[in-house]
Amino acid sequence: MKRLYKNTLAILTGTSLLIIFGVVLASSLSRYLFNSPIQWSEEVAKYAMIYGTMFGMALCYLEGIHIRFTFLEDLVGAKARHYLHGISDTVALISGGFIAYSGYLFMMKRGAIQAPGTGIQMYYFQVAMVIGGVCLVIAALIRLVHYFQPKTVSQGQ
Repeated sequence: MKRLYKNTLAILTGTSLLIIFGVVLASSLSRYLFNSPIQWSEEVAKYAMIYGTMFGMALCYLEGIHIRFTFLEDLVGAKARHYLHGISDTVALISGGFIAYSGYLFMMKRGAIQAPGTGIQMYYFQVAMVIGGVCLVIAALIRLVHYFQPKTVSQGQ
């Protein structure tokens, strides 16, 4: 389950980066070679960056490769460190819920506005916060399930 979710997040993050790169490249070429800027390009790149950030946040958290301060972890033993990770995962779960909920409220309040560059309603762009929050909740749940699984001692070591 974790591997499937991790791969899905990695693909979505990479796709967001590919969209950003493709749109910015096409826009730059169009602007400087043909003197014809693509009006919607900056807006699409900006929102693809937000989606990529949301997917990347959940991916980095799931894998434990996000930026964090470990000074407290370094001061305590393995058992206390284990409890700190459980607390951290619980905080991430709650934070993801808040992100999703606040994103939902914002989307419902302002989503009907049309984006100036694309003419598309902002719902499609603002739902990134909801999706990002839900992705973080799922990542935290996966980590919490792993946290509560009994640890097995491998033999021969």
